[in-house]
Amino acid sequence: MSSAELTDAPRRSFTGRRVRLGDFLLQVVAGAAALAATALVLLITYKVVEGAQLSLGTYGLGFVTRVAWNPVAGHELYGAASFLFGTAITSLLALALAGPLAIGIALFLTELAPRTLRAPVTALVETLAAIPSVVIGLWGILVLGPQLRLHIEPWLHSGLGFIPLFGTPSAAGASIFTAVIVLAIMILPIVSSITRELFLGVPRDLKEGALALGTTRWEMVRGVVFPYARGGIAAALILGLGRAIGEAIAVTQVIGGGVFIHWSLFSGGDTLASKIAAQYQGATSNLQESSLIYLGLILLVFSLVTNLTAQWIVRRVARRQGVGIARA
Repeated sequence: MSSAELTDAPRRSFTGRRVRLGDFLLQVVAGAAALAATALVLLITYKVVEGAQLSLGTYGLGFVTRVAWNPVAGHELYGAASFLFGTAITSLLALALAGPLAIGIALFLTELAPRTLRAPVTALVETLAAIPSVVIGLWGILVLGPQLRLHIEPWLHSGLGFIPLFGTPSAAGASIFTAVIVLAIMILPIVSSITRELFLGVPRDLKEGALALGTTRWEMVRGVVFPYARGGIAAALILGLGRAIGEAIAVTQVIGGGVFIHWSLFSGGDTLASKIAAQYQGATSNLQESSLIYLGLILLVFSLVTNLTAQWIVRRVARRQGVGIARA
């Protein structure tokens, strides 16, 4: 072999594998991107913890369970309990409304809709996700809130008023109920788009085989499509929940505000994100600013937990499916 051939031959690492320039650059760029993302999360966490130090030192973990928000100088007292309650009730109810609708939309677009309707309906649903949250909030103030106050809330109260959730309708259009509907509209396209992609990923052979055995379309969906995509569906719902927990502007516009815990959906309230958006720029003291950042720290923990939970569910279901395929 000549010296030119030895020079042109791909180099080998000590492991015996060929080292190509493109592979090396790919590893460097991808690794740098991953490290940068990790560093960014750590820096954000550090900065939030640093900003919340004053409130952490003043209230400790009791901040989480205290129902109070009094920014008056000389009588300052802050707590996150009412905002935690508002965040939980609005996000969970929004997910309860949007989840079944999103799954139904995904099933319609993948299994039932005529081909001529699939593309335009899919585009319309995905366009909903591109509408700015402030625009949806304005629509909630001008259109949705008055309609709920005049028609839906009295009807629910007359039929279900014995349930604390459906108490006396408020005189204003802003309420927890309005915030729930707005959040459901905002997370609907996210969950439906992810679920639709999951349903499209179900092998056609499995579906056609189930239909060939004499099952109805619903039995095929229930026995083949749902089990195959259940891990992804759960992750999509959790990601939608995380989106609802973190929404600030639209919720601030329609929820009405209030520092108290009550079960009536027709009264005002507040969430962690909406409280930060409404008061951070106008904070009048260092303690109030630190307490608002403390709310942000709680919100950050919620976001991290929801994302990690979604990843854990996906991996666990994938592992089970892999074991099932191996046994088969």
